Amino acid sequence: MSSDTMNTPNQPTRLPIRLRAGVIGILLAAGICLLTPYNNIYMQATPLGGGHFPLAPFFVFILLAICITIVSRLFKSSLLLNGSELLIIWIEMVIGSGIAYTGFARTFLINLTAPVHFASMGNRWQEVLHPLIPPALIPTDHGAIELIYNGIAGGRAMGWLEIFAEIPWVAWIRPLLAWSFFVLVCYTVMLLLINILSRQWIHNERMNFPLLKVPEMLSKAVDEGTVGSFFLNRFLLTGLAIPVLLHLINGLNLYYPSVPAIPTLILAGPYFSDSGLLTGFHKLKIYIYPAFIGFAFLTSRQISFSFWFFFLGGCLLYGILDLFGYSIPASELGVTFGPTIARPEEMQMIGAYGVFFLFLLWLARHHLVEVCKQSFFLSKPAPDRSEWFDVRISFWGAIAGFVIIIGWYVWMGMSPLSAVLVTGAFFMIMLVATRIICQGGLAYFTLTAAPTDGLIALFGAKMLAGASGMLAGMSQKVLFVDLRESLMPSLLHARHLHQNKRPALMLFSCLAITIVVSMITSVLAMLLLCYRFGIRELQLDWATRTTLSVYENIYRLATSAPATGNWVFIFAIAGTIVMLLLVVCYHRLYWWPIHPIGYLTAYSSAMRILWVSFFIGWACNALCMRYGGIILFRKLQFFFIGLIIGDFLMGGGWALIGLFADTSYQVLPN
Repeated sequence: MSSDTMNTPNQPTRLPIRLRAGVIGILLAAGICLLTPYNNIYMQATPLGGGHFPLAPFFVFILLAICITIVSRLFKSSLLLNGSELLIIWIEMVIGSGIAYTGFARTFLINLTAPVHFASMGNRWQEVLHPLIPPALIPTDHGAIELIYNGIAGGRAMGWLEIFAEIPWVAWIRPLLAWSFFVLVCYTVMLLLINILSRQWIHNERMNFPLLKVPEMLSKAVDEGTVGSFFLNRFLLTGLAIPVLLHLINGLNLYYPSVPAIPTLILAGPYFSDSGLLTGFHKLKIYIYPAFIGFAFLTSRQISFSFWFFFLGGCLLYGILDLFGYSIPASELGVTFGPTIARPEEMQMIGAYGVFFLFLLWLARHHLVEVCKQSFFLSKPAPDRSEWFDVRISFWGAIAGFVIIIGWYVWMGMSPLSAVLVTGAFFMIMLVATRIICQGGLAYFTLTAAPTDGLIALFGAKMLAGASGMLAGMSQKVLFVDLRESLMPSLLHARHLHQNKRPALMLFSCLAITIVVSMITSVLAMLLLCYRFGIRELQLDWATRTTLSVYENIYRLATSAPATGNWVFIFAIAGTIVMLLLVVCYHRLYWWPIHPIGYLTAYSSAMRILWVSFFIGWACNALCMRYGGIILFRKLQFFFIGLIIGDFLMGGGWALIGLFADTSYQVLPN
């Protein structure tokens, strides 16, 4: 028996969901959005968000579960919030924390101002790029842009309300409205697509959700009144003790260097030659993150095995090519927008993503046909509706959303064909990434190649030259390339947690309000922070560097438009063939041990950090099921849940300390 069986979600509770849960979730999400930029950027403390299982929401979730249980016991009263309501609050906080940082706000303001602020005689951006930028999308007041980089004079001595009054709002109203319209339409389409696909993925395919395992178990313990026994489980306490001890010692080492540290990063690269068969391992690193080992244990063995197997296989490919004398220059890539792509070999992901998307459509073919029939009134809706609302609304709403997005692009200056292809590529990649993150239990995930990289490889660089490339590059940077905290996976998690909960319309409304409120508060918090201290003084090196890279590539598209090398096509075709073989074997051979989504993460920078965690989690899961079966698994899973809870409790504790200290110990990857 595989661990998939044991990870099947418990039967949903029938306890009512009250409005208070949605309201509390919205308020806490707004609070996280307001605090995140100051904490993460200015204080450089442990990130409150980060990934698809962020720190602050889970830390608050645990505290709420403990507090309401204690209050209920002391006053012998009913629970102020039941377990299902705690899950609703948690997922709303998760959505807010993602929007507040890398999912949206971290690079948004820099993306809008960089082509003006960093223009110089040397890079010729004013001459080449400025005519391509629609005036509605950036502040036209150069003084407002300079202020956001240098800070308001005397801003450090001002209060936040004084800074708010000094912000040149007139310069920002137009671009903020234009981008807010685009972003909200994109978010709406994501909601509608999840509503359409949720029955297929959750019911028909019975998809596993490893990242929801711990919150759901704690929620069940709250409802059953067993929170005490849950936290006092001896396996959980043993697992909890490991990250507590690890991060206590290492945290003290940061503040008191005389305390010896326990290494959590091992540089394995020096043990491998920089040439020959093992050259791909020359930069290999081993990261130890107990929480990710816990997530890996709770993930299907087939998937956790595939993650580390394909990562090591991808490293080995470099050595095989080197052994046969193939040294392929990076110049073969041409213009690429991928956040981590560095070698032509990694362009396999273009073909692989395309095939896997078609595989998902093929698996859902019967469901999608039924949705189309219902939408064209050729059949009646299913009586056991499990979506937020009627799929017919989602179907026509999604089509209208796509038309609006395409129309927005065309209105801003993109060619109609490019607008259609760019919009399709963006949402295709988002759907595949959502499947990878939610089914694979990847709390931390990054793309290898960007959506526009696939379009350039397939149709040539000239298709995105001029205004089309400018709009595609800017909008991609806003929502569709930095997927470490992207919204769509959290929406699928929310759909799963809302399953069979009522009233569905209230739950959906609270979710939508959370998104809007999080957007407003996140942008407001970033504007206040940047105008008070200035982007130059803040730790925004990653955001600035990656944004400048986008505009440098847009400049290359607008001037030279270098052709993509033949090796890119070769590796894209190779990725297509490999993924095709993988999905056929996975679908047809019951004994097949490899899952296709492992191949999709082979070159992701996230896997460079997580591959060891998935190896350890897979090995422990396999040994447990081999020699102890389901009985041992049910006991041992609490040990790995303890690893997760311990990591996040220590992360939250050090984050609180970091608010009052000059530096902060970081528990989780940033």
